[in-house]
Amino acid sequence: MKQRDLVTGAMGIAAPVLAASPTRATGAVAPTALLEQALFEPPAARPVPYADLVHRLARARAAFSTTRYQDLGQALPPLIATAAATRDHTRPGHARDQVHAAVARAYVLATELAVKDSSESAWAAADRASGDPQVISEAARMGAITFRRAGKGEEAAGFLTRTALTFDHHRGDPPPAVLAAKTCLLLTAGYTAACNGHRSTALALVDEADETVQRIPGDQPQQGLFTITASPAQVDLYRIGVHTRLGTPDDAVTHARRINADHLPTPEHKARYHTDSARMWHSIGHPDQTYAHLRAIEHIAPEELRRPSLRALTTDLLYSPQPQRLPDLRAFAARHNALG
Repeated sequence: MKQRDLVTGAMGIAAPVLAASPTRATGAVAPTALLEQALFEPPAARPVPYADLVHRLARARAAFSTTRYQDLGQALPPLIATAAATRDHTRPGHARDQVHAAVARAYVLATELAVKDSSESAWAAADRASGDPQVISEAARMGAITFRRAGKGEEAAGFLTRTALTFDHHRGDPPPAVLAAKTCLLLTAGYTAACNGHRSTALALVDEADETVQRIPGDQPQQGLFTITASPAQVDLYRIGVHTRLGTPDDAVTHARRINADHLPTPEHKARYHTDSARMWHSIGHPDQTYAHLRAIEHIAPEELRRPSLRALTTDLLYSPQPQRLPDLRAFAARHNALG
């Protein structure tokens, strides 16, 4: 089965799920508000030179990496429309393939933002992302995450595993980019299996991801897609989430302590580490450590704290034993709309 078919198949299964999904309510304008409209009513746009399109895409990716989600939500609708217009006005051949890959990457970025914002538009964006194997694998990852959050964890895990297996059809040693794509899919599949309570499967998938990432030559640059990178530190980071979801957060502490947040490549990656560590310590029952990681997120990526799951975690701290031990907690919660 083609990778594109895997993505499209998942979208079709999800359609009735999305129809019943509730709309998220927050006190602030969602970063995806304009994006949701643009996915179904694209704004008018004119074609631009390919170099200009690449430059705009790089700026959008930088906004995601530095967690400027409101800025990204405003930039993506015209970027996607411009990319599509450029593709439609480019003759078939290598040049059109290049532009098509840029369109796909813009949709992947839109999917990532939608997943961050718990938006139902993640499905629509993921379905439109296609192109080179790395882009397809990231679209599959984003689609499966949305699938999992819609209560279809078993289907999401199987979908991710099948997609990862498609990268084994290379003669000889697979290119580093292919190994990186497979690693990222296996990590997400492992976490998804953990969410489903399948301990042995979850740990086996993460172990396989660890073995795969070790095959990437050490002199290669970070083989990142968009949201995660294929690196030993990323494997440790996923082990934190896997053990926490399996109900054994104490087993995650060793992996958390092996990660140096200062060495992670972007503010978004650093925030992801602190988020998973905060959840780990909260599960263990250490509110002081949980709060320390939330404060670290506020310092490096404050827009992350607007996410529903992190607001809920902050609210939980307000009702923890002796919340007065956590300095300025109520003011912190008020700044991030988490007073309950």
